Amino acid sequence: MDLAVYVHFPWCLQRCPYCDFATEAINPARIPHARYADAVVRELGLRLAALPPGARARTLFFGGGTPSLWEPDALGRVIAAVAARGELDEVTVECNPTSLDDERCARWKAAGVDRVSIGVQSLRDEHLRYLGRLHDADGAARAVRTAVRSGGLRVSADVMFGLAEQSVEALTEDLGALLGDGVEHLSCYALTIEPGTRFGELARKGRLPRLEDDRVATMYEAVERACEGAGLSHYEVSNYARPGATSRHNEAYWRGEWYLGLGAGAVGCAPTPEDGRAGERWRNDADAGAYCERLEQGALPPGETEAVGPEVRVREGLMLGLRTAAGVDLARLAGRTGVDPRAGREAAVAREVARGNLVDEGARWSIPRSRWLVADDVVARVF
Repeated sequence: MDLAVYVHFPWCLQRCPYCDFATEAINPARIPHARYADAVVRELGLRLAALPPGARARTLFFGGGTPSLWEPDALGRVIAAVAARGELDEVTVECNPTSLDDERCARWKAAGVDRVSIGVQSLRDEHLRYLGRLHDADGAARAVRTAVRSGGLRVSADVMFGLAEQSVEALTEDLGALLGDGVEHLSCYALTIEPGTRFGELARKGRLPRLEDDRVATMYEAVERACEGAGLSHYEVSNYARPGATSRHNEAYWRGEWYLGLGAGAVGCAPTPEDGRAGERWRNDADAGAYCERLEQGALPPGETEAVGPEVRVREGLMLGLRTAAGVDLARLAGRTGVDPRAGREAAVAREVARGNLVDEGARWSIPRSRWLVADDVVARVF
């Protein structure tokens, strides 16, 4: 059984106003680099011990927060521990431009990192100020060039669109500049306003400048044209890649495979020893101090757990798989869950096929790319 391993690094220099992840702003001098690495390695051992025999790690992704703030030696110890329990074919570190330089790239590569995902968001200072980012446009471009120049790292960049006062022309120029600098993968997201964030509060008060939905949709289409025109494939609703440069870790999520979430605030979902088709999902408490203390006592960290039955796995497999160009392999999903995805969905599928929102090839369902803007609505109706 293959596993996608996710390690959450819960600290950043400053919390962005749109962020609703489990993160805490911290002075870098206060980050417990070695202690946190020890705790993650301990959790890895405890989680793997509870899995059916034969589980092996295939991809490793460090997210956050800002994992590029983690001392490379400490991060490298986690990589070594995970690699010892699997056959890793991709190790990704999320980075902010303010904590990416030549030395870190060299040390990451020496530790086994082969991919970096850089939170560029924009190459325009006015947009970065709007988003509350610490870096400026020059810093973002410099970070990308540094990672590309290092050699041996596949470089991905995150870009946001739908920002106040953003134009299609500026967005297209940003994408062209990133691709011209050697970026092989782009994750392009429309700005989403989440409750519980500073942007969410401002939006409720009517004080957050925003673009109209039709202009956001126009930008989505412009992103697709720019990326495909540069030779990237649009392989998931928000993701584009040059040949051979897709995110293997994220593809495991989209196929509905099991994932091991480690670290304070991390979420994981793995099978129970009794039945490999059903599982348990856990969400670790976001308190990093409590996380470390519990693991130092030899116990799993505090948090919440829930049972994940086969039907839930089918729904999640459809929700994620239908966001991809590959779509959902129905036989494979049935084999993983013991449940036929077609059962009980015949009428809903027929309606969506008739509307042109879904392609039913018998063995596979997919949403035409021309309908990806409404993919969430289509999936909700197929549920």
